[in-house]
Amino acid sequence: MRRLITLMATMLLTCSLCMAGMTNSRLRKETRFLTDKMAYELNLTTAQYNDVYEINYDFIDGIRYVMDDVLLGFEWALDDYYTYLDLRNDDLRWVLSSYQYHRFMNTEHFFRPVCITGGDWLFRVHLFYTNVNHFFYGKPYHYRTYVGGHCRGHFGEPSFYRNRYDHPHYPTPVSIRQEKEFVTHRRSDFGSVNVRESTKQRPSSVATRLSSSARSSVSSRNNSSSSRSSATTTRTRNTTRSASGSRTESSRSSSTRSGSTTSTRTNSRTTQVRSGSGSTRSSSSTGTARSSSSRSSRSSDRSSRR
Repeated sequence: MRRLITLMATMLLTCSLCMAGMTNSRLRKETRFLTDKMAYELNLTTAQYNDVYEINYDFIDGIRYVMDDVLLGFEWALDDYYTYLDLRNDDLRWVLSSYQYHRFMNTEHFFRPVCITGGDWLFRVHLFYTNVNHFFYGKPYHYRTYVGGHCRGHFGEPSFYRNRYDHPHYPTPVSIRQEKEFVTHRRSDFGSVNVRESTKQRPSSVATRLSSSARSSVSSRNNSSSSRSSATTTRTRNTTRSASGSRTESSRSSSTRSGSTTSTRTNSRTTQVRSGSGSTRSSSSTGTARSSSSRSSRSSDRSSRR
């Protein structure tokens, strides 16, 4: 048990020191390690393996310049991190199949790969695969030659990986900042970071590797998600109102029909009663006339006999 704890502590310390001053060699190795484990768990093809390596490379290459500022609590650095993450996850959406992307989103150490532990940042995948020198697959074919030529900053919009695969892909863009659980995710990722006040605006002296088109694409996706949500809510309310109005009108119509039917039935019964009364009276008059005739006849007979 002690040996395991010592090994874990050494591994975390090594990773943290490497992250603090990440060289290009370390960048490639960390990218390969993350991609290798994704290929193993998501069952990637060779083409997917190479493309996912590029996407992870662009992501790690971008965040390595802002993570120190994230640790210091600058809000603009946190915004940059989640922008890089949303771009990376959107690129992966075009490479992975719908089934693979579902599994990807449900695997925290792939979907949100960075966290802070002990005051330093590291990749969550190291918490599950502790042997940093073990790989399931060989190096990607462009392991030493790819330097970010397909990232959004160089290639622009839309994604370089769009329409490269024939399999069904996940249909809608996914933005972690638009999820209801974002506050929980952020607390899980960087809960120990004390965000400084009035640090949302990036200082003019700090350069950024994010292009304006990349930022605008993330913002537009977030806005479109909000618009779709608002439109859905509006349609739901309108449908509810229409249904309520229809039910009210139906109730009124039913009440009117019921009242009309009741009145008709009442009038009919009244007419029948009146008719019945008239018939009774007529019968009585006829009976009376017949009685009078009979009496007259009897009187005449008696007179003639006398």
